[in-house]
Amino acid sequence: MARIEYYDDPNAPEPNSMVVAASAVVTNEHGHILLHRRRDNDLWALPGGGMELTDSLPGTAVREVKEETGLDIEITGLVGTYTDPRHIIAYSDGEVRRQFNVCFTARVVGGELAISDESTELRFVSPDELDDLRMHHTQRLRLDHFLQHRERPHLG
Repeated sequence: MARIEYYDDPNAPEPNSMVVAASAVVTNEHGHILLHRRRDNDLWALPGGGMELTDSLPGTAVREVKEETGLDIEITGLVGTYTDPRHIIAYSDGEVRRQFNVCFTARVVGGELAISDESTELRFVSPDELDDLRMHHTQRLRLDHFLQHRERPHLG
C-alpha cells in the first residue's frame, strides 16, 4: 500500500480518521539513531506505528520497533507529542489520517536487526548523516528535538 504525506498543503485530502501512534528514537552505544527506509514511500523514518486497543503508548513503541526492526527496546524518556493538524497522511486504500504521535527515547536491550515487510533498509545513523537522508518534515522535527537535548519534551 502506498502512502503520501502532506504538510501544510491546501491540496491535501480531508482526513477521514484519527490514529494514535508512537515512535521511538532508538540509539546505540555510539549515539547513532536507528532509522528505517519505508517501503510505502521510500523515505527514512523513525520506527513506529499505530496503537492497538490492547497497547499502552510506550508499549506501542516497543511493539512497533520489534515488528519493524527485530530489536527489543526499553523506553528511556520522551521526545514529545506531535499533533499538528497540518500533517495529513493519505494511503492508497482510501484512508486519509491525522496522526497523534508520541515520540519516545529508547535503548536496545536485545533482539537482532532484521528488515520487515514495512522497510527496505535499516541502519543506525550518525547525527552528522541525517541531513543527507530523504525524510518527511515531521520525522526531521522529532529528530531535531531529540538532538537538542531539551530539558522538557516538545508539546505540539
